[in-house]
Amino acid sequence: MSETQTRVDRRMLEALICPLTQTTLEYDAENQELISRSGNLAYPIRNGIPVMLEDEARKLD
Repeated sequence: MSETQTRVDRRMLEALICPLTQTTLEYDAENQELISRSGNLAYPIRNGIPVMLEDEARKLD
């Protein structure tokens, strides 16, 4: 993946909000997840595509 594609992906990820709480998300590159602190959820990123469904999100402890 080129540096330009990475920047575009990061910008896209930064624009997303939690569908449940309408708050900003934190990108966890190591686990390929978007974290909603207020919702206590981690949304997976699969094949470079964020899965923004509550049913697919992992609950945080």
